[in-house]
Amino acid sequence: MNKHVESLLPKGKKWKLVWHDEFEGPTLDESKWSYRLHLMHKRHETFSDGGVIFDGKSNILLPLIKDGDNFRSPHLQTGANFMDMPEEAYGKSMYKWPIGKFQEQKFLHKYGYYECRCKLQTEPGWWSAFWLQSPIIGAAPDANFSGVEVDIMENFARDGIVYHNNHWDGYGADHKQAASGKRSLTETPDGFHVFGLDWSPDGYTYYIDGEKSWFVEGPVSDREQFVLISTECNGYRNSDSPSDELKQAKLPDYFIVDHVRVFDLVE
Repeated sequence: MNKHVESLLPKGKKWKLVWHDEFEGPTLDESKWSYRLHLMHKRHETFSDGGVIFDGKSNILLPLIKDGDNFRSPHLQTGANFMDMPEEAYGKSMYKWPIGKFQEQKFLHKYGYYECRCKLQTEPGWWSAFWLQSPIIGAAPDANFSGVEVDIMENFARDGIVYHNNHWDGYGADHKQAASGKRSLTETPDGFHVFGLDWSPDGYTYYIDGEKSWFVEGPVSDREQFVLISTECNGYRNSDSPSDELKQAKLPDYFIVDHVRVFDLVE
C-alpha cells in the first residue's frame, strides 16, 4: 500500500486494516464485489450488470451509460439485502415466498472505521453514494438487531453538497431516519475527497477529508453489514424513463473511486 494515498484515520485511536480494495485491476475482484441488480425483489433495469472501468491509475470509474433513450450505471456491493433478492414462485402454490436464491455475502463487518476516497461525477441527473447496509434491515422492529442503513456519503446534485443519512425499521410505515442536512465540500487540488465513518457501540461519527462532520448517537446496529459504492439514474423509481435533468447529461461522465478500506479499532 506504500504507493497509495494514506488513510485519514480518526486521531487518538489505534487502527488495524482488515479489508480493502485499491482497485489495481485490470478487472473487478469478484471475491470482494458483486453488482447490485435488484430493488425490492424486482430487477432494476438501470442497475447495470457490468461497465466498471479500470483507468490503470488504481481507480475505478463507475460510468453513466447511454442505452438507446435510457441510462444505466453500476451499483457495487460486498453483500446483499434479503429484500433485493429476485421474486420467485414456490412450486405451483398461489403464494410466493418473497425471495429466490440467497446471494453470497462476500464481506460483512461490524464496527470499525470505513473509508472511501472518491471523485464525484460532474453531469446532472444521477447520484452517487458510499454506504453500509444490513442483510436483514426491517426484518424486525429493533434496529440494533436488524441493522441500520448508514449513508456515509450521498451526492445528489452538482452543487458541492453531500449528505449523511441513517435509516432503520425498514422502508414502510415504521421507517425512521436521521439526517445531517447539507454538508458543503471544500475544493481539493485533484477533486478527490475522503469520506469516513467511525462506527462504534456509542454511535456513528462521520468525517469529510479528515474532519468530523456529524455524529449520531443511535440507534446503533449490532449486526454485521456490507459495503456499497453505488450510482443511480434519476427518474426510474417513479417511471420508466429518465428525468428531464438526466437527459441533459453530456457523456462521458464518471463517479471515480480510488480506494475503499475498513479498519478495526485496536484496544
